[in-house]
Amino acid sequence: MDKNLHTSYSAKDIVTLEGLDAVRKRPGMYIGTTGAKGLHHILWEIVDNAMDEAMNGYADKISVTIYDDNSVSVEDNGRGIPVDDLGKKDKTALEEIFTVLHAGGKFDNEKYEFSGGLHGVGASVTNALSKWLRVKVFSGGSEYIAEFHSPEVDGKIKSGQIKMPLTKLAPSKKRGTLVTFLPDDKVFDKELYNYDLIKNRLRELAFLNKGITLSVEDRRVKNEEGAYKKSTNLYNGGISDFVEYVNRANAKQGDKVIYVESERKAFKVQLAMQYTESYGEKTISFVNNIPTTEGGSHETGFRSAITKCMNDYARKNNLLKQKDANLLGEDYRDGMTAILSIKMQNVQFEGQTKTKLGNPEVKGIVESMISEQLDLFFSIPKNKDSANYIVKRGIEAAKVRDAEKKAKDAQRLKNATTGSVLVGKFSACSGKDPTKNELFIVEGDSAGGSAKQGRDRSFQAILPLKGKPLNTEKKRIDEILKNDEIRAIIYALGTDFYRDFNIKNLKYHKIIILADADQDGAHIRAILLTFFYRYMRQLISEGHVYIGMPPLYKVQKKSDIRYAYNDNELENITTEFKSGYVIQRYKGLGEMNYDQLWDTTLDPKKRTLMRVTIDDAAEAELIISTLMGDNVELRKAFINENANFNKTDNFAEKHSE
Repeated sequence: MDKNLHTSYSAKDIVTLEGLDAVRKRPGMYIGTTGAKGLHHILWEIVDNAMDEAMNGYADKISVTIYDDNSVSVEDNGRGIPVDDLGKKDKTALEEIFTVLHAGGKFDNEKYEFSGGLHGVGASVTNALSKWLRVKVFSGGSEYIAEFHSPEVDGKIKSGQIKMPLTKLAPSKKRGTLVTFLPDDKVFDKELYNYDLIKNRLRELAFLNKGITLSVEDRRVKNEEGAYKKSTNLYNGGISDFVEYVNRANAKQGDKVIYVESERKAFKVQLAMQYTESYGEKTISFVNNIPTTEGGSHETGFRSAITKCMNDYARKNNLLKQKDANLLGEDYRDGMTAILSIKMQNVQFEGQTKTKLGNPEVKGIVESMISEQLDLFFSIPKNKDSANYIVKRGIEAAKVRDAEKKAKDAQRLKNATTGSVLVGKFSACSGKDPTKNELFIVEGDSAGGSAKQGRDRSFQAILPLKGKPLNTEKKRIDEILKNDEIRAIIYALGTDFYRDFNIKNLKYHKIIILADADQDGAHIRAILLTFFYRYMRQLISEGHVYIGMPPLYKVQKKSDIRYAYNDNELENITTEFKSGYVIQRYKGLGEMNYDQLWDTTLDPKKRTLMRVTIDDAAEAELIISTLMGDNVELRKAFINENANFNKTDNFAEKHSE
């Protein structure tokens, strides 16, 4: 220890951050990241507040508008944020909500039976991380306005200060709240709002709350007729419509959607299921409209209910004989797409990101309610065909499961767990710390050779792909295990996969897909991400999967060499060089020599990676089914609309090191 132990440390050294300054000082504690995900998080906080009004029956319209300067507004036709005085402070309720952390009306369940914005930091955090924020309230026959800003005082930003106290304006017959704010580009590094991402989230909310109209308008973009880009969503079928939307790229078992719902004191559950001809289970769950992409106790209860209900039905109807063992839950869920939505009080999410439900008591509640409702549903004569199909599908899945186990056992013996499948292909690293180690999955032997030469062997491993891996969306497990490329990935990672996946055995905490920026490269990325999403999803949910971003251009003027990763960067470089430069367009990674690959793509100090995330499980399911499934027309339409093969905005977040 070389610190000076005599350095003074006393009360005067203790710094207290006043008001919302703590939010600006450590934004990651409140919104997770200051990248694109964080930028949209402060919008979702305001949208969640509007949705709480709708979810509790006080509003039926919510609209989002994006403006040219990247400001955004959220308007609802609810009761309006309270504008009366608090009584104990020289401040109105509205001003308290936007300037004080943990101030709100959602903690005692008297004004909101159910709420998504449970942490009570939403509006104030959005205010703290904005250059300015304006609130208009229409309530009690009048219009009110308050304005906030984050001025610089003595060289420091004072976050979320009141600029205009709440002021009563003209009489108005409207009702509701309109919040408009401009995110601070010093916090969010000039990130811009993504129309498609907002559109998808509002559509999801419309599915989850039938009868509520949610719209987004982008005033940065006009169509050929001169109208602004806009999307409006209203679904009177609720989550039944949601299941059909997710499954629209898949061949379905008839058009039958199984829907049940139940309500007890302060607890509601809705379940919609539909079976397709694809393999595996697709369960998408929500708590108070919040996506729980990592599942939780409500999903566990649902799965237990399905298993119990279907085994009981199979026994009662002699579809399983007395000598037969009960089927496993995964057998009954093969081919199933399910949307599970619960609304409850006193939610305990694991982590501020709200991705996993932690309330242990919910498992038993959901299991009991769904079991009861499914038993009733399948006791109705017209629904027996659906029940019979599920049992027969489960029996077939059990047979496949046994075949898969035999195939995996045989493959383990053949390869001695890792052996022959990796010989001559895989270049491991010398480091023994998985948290520091990286695995690059590289398109092509040529690029793989350059990567092996250019890498830092102490922590970077290289696995070249000789060809396109198998599209696992359409294959059974025993077929997947016959593919050399997929087997090589499984064994290199050390985690096994599917039912036997164990993330504790992961050998590389960064898994980086490195493919060309063209159609073939995009296809390889899609194939690999489909495999990880279907069979090793925890790798994605825990942030281990990345997309490498090699440059598209090399620009050289004499000894000055620059790399451009998109056309805008190319234009900036050539403008700076003015003349006398040479441009090389990289057609593939194989055109780079090893030192160029290190400088641009492998070196942690210089490279840019895109971390793959699952913020919208429903949209991920639809995209994978569309791109990798059998519906040719939907796939063509999707590719035509999204034909930028290096585009990752909807699926990944920038990760510079």
